[in-house]
Amino acid sequence: MGLTSNKVLALVVLLAVLLFIGTVWWWPRLARRTWWSVSGRVGLLLATQVLLFASVGLSANQAFGFYASWADLMGQERGEGVVVDHNGASGPGGGPLQVVDTEQVMVSGGARPGTGGQIQKIDIVGRTTGIATPAYVYLPPEYFQPQYRTRTFPAVTVLTGYPGTARALIKALHFPQTANRLVREGRTQPMILVMLRPTVAPPRDTECVDIPGGPRTESFFAKDLPEAVSDHYRVGRNPRSWGVIGDSTGGYCALKLAVHHPGVYAAGAGLSPYYKAPIDRTTGDLFHGDKALRNSADLRWYLRNKPAPDTSLLVTSSRVGESNYRATLDFIDLVKSKGLTRISSIILDSGGHNFNTWRREIPATLQWISGRLSDR
Repeated sequence: MGLTSNKVLALVVLLAVLLFIGTVWWWPRLARRTWWSVSGRVGLLLATQVLLFASVGLSANQAFGFYASWADLMGQERGEGVVVDHNGASGPGGGPLQVVDTEQVMVSGGARPGTGGQIQKIDIVGRTTGIATPAYVYLPPEYFQPQYRTRTFPAVTVLTGYPGTARALIKALHFPQTANRLVREGRTQPMILVMLRPTVAPPRDTECVDIPGGPRTESFFAKDLPEAVSDHYRVGRNPRSWGVIGDSTGGYCALKLAVHHPGVYAAGAGLSPYYKAPIDRTTGDLFHGDKALRNSADLRWYLRNKPAPDTSLLVTSSRVGESNYRATLDFIDLVKSKGLTRISSIILDSGGHNFNTWRREIPATLQWISGRLSDR
């Protein structure tokens, strides 16, 4: 059973309850001062505590999507990585994008693609970077309806935080479900969502940087991903057909991609973002002494020293509960001084750096980005 399985959580909770009952039952019989009785009491207490902590940990992982599997939890995840392609081949089946599975969207009428849309699990191999990564694509109901058979749709890249899982964008943040509802309410246009994590070379946090001698993550998201998706799906070819949304690390990446590549991403929304790539044990050395690369990864430096990009940005924070509040206000002031770049914000009265806060911001974010994208 997988780490995120409801059966695993239910089993651990059941064992914790049974062990608690057993502890109460056996405690009087272990009240003596013999080594056997003392050892029994210590063992029961430790076992109960371990199961309680495991129950809380599994519940938190279900809610926040920290780890996708047991191997991911133990730091043994090696199923994804960087593919170095020396002969021009683009992956199994000869294409950079392969659909490996489909599932329905958990909405009313979701059993049929024409009413609920469809989620497709895909594998992508970047043509220029050789980066290979899985992702999920949400196709709106209109994509399958006969009257829209020749229509193209705007697309939005949706990025998790680190070390989040792409699955959390569906199960915890409900991006497809929310997008479906907003179209039904007439608040957004139908959009294709491409959902994945920015960690394309796990377990390393690459911060959407083209690392010298390492993964060219920024190039993958700025070139390979849009090209592969546009070649496979009916995505608009207009430069304003693509947007990008992300939370936390994904939020930083979303802003960075929109600022650095306004010809690709017409709009970028960062939910609880930061504004400069960190260097820590998860990232390793991102820049290898390249000062220009390091500066460009600092969005405030970039906006102060480079021509203002023709793009739209959205940032979110909370007055109470978010550590980026002051930095976000400063970033808004900086962008406002750069006439060509447009800036919007969502500032909550309170809200932590978590899924519950981002779920409150996602409907308005999708509505904002829909109004800035073209389907042609």
